Amino acid sequence: MAEPAVRLGGMALQNGVLVHGPTAWGCAVRDAEGVLHVASARKPVVAPRARRRVPLLRGPLVLADAFALLPAVRRELPEARLPFERPAVIGAIAVSVLGARLLRGARSSPAREIAVGALGLLPATLALRGPELASYHGAEHISIGTYERGGERAPKEHPRCGSQLVAPLVATTLAANLVAARLPAGVRRAGRILGALAAIGVALELHAWAVRNPNRALARAVSRPGFELQRRLSTAEPSAAQLEVADAARDACLALELRAA
Repeated sequence: MAEPAVRLGGMALQNGVLVHGPTAWGCAVRDAEGVLHVASARKPVVAPRARRRVPLLRGPLVLADAFALLPAVRRELPEARLPFERPAVIGAIAVSVLGARLLRGARSSPAREIAVGALGLLPATLALRGPELASYHGAEHISIGTYERGGERAPKEHPRCGSQLVAPLVATTLAANLVAARLPAGVRRAGRILGALAAIGVALELHAWAVRNPNRALARAVSRPGFELQRRLSTAEPSAAQLEVADAARDACLALELRAA
């Protein structure tokens, strides 16, 4: 299969899809009345040189790029509803933060750190169970994957999905937290912050390696939990109307990318 002209990523919204490429983004949503709204613009980029040159730093900067899009999307497309805007998800974030503090009030142990990690996954799990989000997630994957396959319809699971980060991120975060817990009290908080950044960087590098080497046994082991998460929970087969939304977001992004090429 030929390499696509533009490498795309995306994010499912409560009522649509956001697609982004190296220099541009496109977003499409359907409002409560069923009207399709589309917007696109050039993409804000965070420290591109550092991202290219520093392996463990480029992963967190990729995430920073993605989150830097969200305010721009809301300005250009106020009808968009982001995954974490639901009151239940906001409440779950508060519960996970409070629970992590209470658990860490006692002496750290692997079991407590695993519990903290599980609490951290609670908001994302609730978000994925939101109305239509799983279907739009599937639509995002099908639309981008179909483009990458030259028009052949792709499945709803995609190898570059953020779900693939779950297993490596849980493992690296657990290791970083256990190390930070053994630091002197005065530097423990700073150690946890630095450890979190390192865990994200290592997990993203491992994920990228697994994507580049899909036939290796370790790559399959790293990717399998995320694939099962996609298959069983985080994606659903979309309707034709939801695919139309995803394709509109993809095409709006590609129009700007190809114009700049």
